[in-house]
Amino acid sequence: MKFFRMPSDDIRMNLATEEYLMDNVDIQEPCLLLYIQKPCVIIGRNQNAYQEIDLAYLQSKSIVLTRRTSGGGAVYDDLGNMSFSFVTKKDAGRFGDYQSATQPIMKGLAAMGAEGVTVHGRNDLYIDGKKFSGNAMYTKKDRTYAHGTLMFDVDLDALTQVLHVAEEKIASKATKSVRKSVTNIKPYLSATYQALDTYAFRDALLCHIYGVGSIEAIKSQELQLTDEDQQAIEAIYHERYANPKWIFDEAPAFDWQKRKRYARVGIVEINFSVAKGMITDLRINGDFFGQKGIKHLQDALVGAPFQYDTVKEILLKQPLDQYIHQMTHAEFLDLLFH
Repeated sequence: MKFFRMPSDDIRMNLATEEYLMDNVDIQEPCLLLYIQKPCVIIGRNQNAYQEIDLAYLQSKSIVLTRRTSGGGAVYDDLGNMSFSFVTKKDAGRFGDYQSATQPIMKGLAAMGAEGVTVHGRNDLYIDGKKFSGNAMYTKKDRTYAHGTLMFDVDLDALTQVLHVAEEKIASKATKSVRKSVTNIKPYLSATYQALDTYAFRDALLCHIYGVGSIEAIKSQELQLTDEDQQAIEAIYHERYANPKWIFDEAPAFDWQKRKRYARVGIVEINFSVAKGMITDLRINGDFFGQKGIKHLQDALVGAPFQYDTVKEILLKQPLDQYIHQMTHAEFLDLLFH
C-alpha cells in the first residue's frame, strides 16, 4: 500500500490533491492519503450550505467553507482532526462496505490503545457510544474512493457552534446532516500517545497500520509529486474547491423564512428564495416603521449572490434606517444569515 501525507493545511488544496490523485495515481495497490487542515467546514455533494452551518459564526471565526464531491453530511475540521482517504480499484471491494474500508484505521487505533471501535449506522466509527469518525464513498471510472475524518483533538465547542443553525421555517430538497454525540479519540489512546500533536499522531498511526517502528522504514512507500502534478492540482483548487460557484451554486433551491422581534424596531420577517446561489425573491414584512417604501431595499437584494460579504456590501450602501426604523445593518445581516 502506498501513502501520501498532504503538505498543505488548506482543506481546499487537500481536496484538490485528493481529486487529482483519485484520477491519476497508480492503483495497482491501494493508496492511503492523510491530511490535516486549519478550521474548515466541508459540506456534502447534495447539501445546502445555508441550511447546514451558522454562516455568521463561520464568517466571524474565518473558518473556510468548501464542498466535496461525495455525499454525506457536513463536517467540521481543525488542526485537531486527521482526515484519511483510500483509493482502490473499483472491484477491490463492495461499495458501501465501510467496515472493510476503515479496517486499517481501526487496526491502527486498536494497537494504540483505542479498543472497542465499531462501525455504527451507515458510515460512522464509534467508541464508547460516541462518534469520532464520519466516512463517505464514491466511484469514478475504475476507482473507488473512501474517505473519512478522524477526530483526535478537535475543538468540540467550535464544532457545535458552526454546525448548528437555529430552527427556522425552511423548505429544501437538500440532504440534512443528522447530529450525533461526538468525541475525540485522544482520551481513549494509551498514555504514550496522549501527549502527541495531530501530526505526530498521524505518523504513529501510519506506523501501526504498516506494522513498523518508524516512518523511515516506509519512506519508499510514500508518493512524491512532480511540478507538473502541483500545477494540475492548483488548477483544480481554483476551478472547484476555492470557487464560490461550486460551494454555493450547487446548493438545491430553497425557500427560507427569518423572523425576529426587536424591542425598539418591532417584528421583522424576511421571506426569501435562493437558487444556484442567487437570491431569486425576497420579501420583508413586519410591524416596523419606515420613511421609504421597503420595495427599494428588496429590489436591491434580489439577484445578488447569497453570500455574507456580497450582501453586506450591498446593504451598507442602503439607508437601512429609512426602510426599517432603528434597525442596524449588523442586525439585518445577523437575521438573514444566522
